Amino acid sequence: MDYSAIGKKVRELRKAVGLTQGELAEGICTQALVSRIEKGDIYPSATALYQISVKLGVDVNYFFEIGTTPRLDYVLEVEKQLKRLRVNFKFDEIRELVKVEEKNPLFYKDNEKLQLLYWYKGIYAFEVEKDQGAAFAILDEAYNLTANQKKAMTEREMEILLCIGTFHSSLHEHAKAMDYYTQIESALKATEQLHDKTIKPRLFYNISRVLTRIGSYNESTGYCRKALNWCIQEELLWGIGELNYQIGYNFELVNDLEKALPYFKRALHMFELRQSEKNFVFLQKKISHINNELEMNP
Repeated sequence: MDYSAIGKKVRELRKAVGLTQGELAEGICTQALVSRIEKGDIYPSATALYQISVKLGVDVNYFFEIGTTPRLDYVLEVEKQLKRLRVNFKFDEIRELVKVEEKNPLFYKDNEKLQLLYWYKGIYAFEVEKDQGAAFAILDEAYNLTANQKKAMTEREMEILLCIGTFHSSLHEHAKAMDYYTQIESALKATEQLHDKTIKPRLFYNISRVLTRIGSYNESTGYCRKALNWCIQEELLWGIGELNYQIGYNFELVNDLEKALPYFKRALHMFELRQSEKNFVFLQKKISHINNELEMNP
C-alpha cells in the first residue's frame, strides 16, 4: 500500500471539503500528526484512517483502493462540465464529452462513476438521437446501478428520476411523469438535508407544469407557492422567475388577467436579472398584451 499516496489524498479531500488540518484532527489526533500523514512521513493507524474517512465523507475503503482511484478533482470537474452543458441545453457537447470518458477506465471502477456517464448518455439519447426507447432503458439502468429499497434515495438518483419524469412529461405522458415525481417527493420527505437545494423547487415546478396541463390549476399554484417558499428560505435565485410565471399562467388560463399580471411582472424582473433574453422578450410581449386587454375591458 502506498501510504504517501494516501497522505496526498487526505490532503486533497481535506481541502475539497474546506477543512484545516486542525479541524480535521479535532477529536482524532493532533494537527501535527495530520500534517505528517499528509506528507507521507508516517503510516496512519486503521482507527485514525477510519475516523478521518468519516470526517471527509468517504468510505474507508476509498483509501485502500488509492492506487486505482482517479483524482478527485478530475471526476468532479467532469461532473461539473456535464451539469453546465445540461443547464445550457448543449446536448451535442454532452454527447462528445461522454463518448470521450466512456473510453476512460477510471469511470468504471465503481457504480457511482459509471452511473454519471449512463445518466448523461440517456439524456443525449433522448435529446440528440431522438431514441426514446434507448433513452429510457439507459436511464433505468443508470438509476438501478445504485438504487436499493433498503437505503435512502441519493440526490443523484432523484435527479435521474426527475429527468425520466421530465422526458415523459414532454411526450405528454403525464401519468407516467407523475409516478416518477411522486417517488422523488416521497424520498424528499425522508431526507433530512439536501446538498443541492434546487432539487425541491425543480421537482415542484415540474409537478406544477403537469398539473397545469391536466387542468388542475389550483393544485399547480399550490406547488409553485411551496417551491417559492423554499427558494426564499434557502436564498435561491433559481426558480423564482419560472414559478412566478407558472402561477401567472394558471391565472391566465382561467381568464383572471388582473391576478396573472403581477406574477408575470415578478417573473420578468427575475429573467432580466438572470439575463435570460428569450424569456424576457416573451414576457414583455405577454405583459403588453394583457395590459391592452385590461384597458379595453376595464
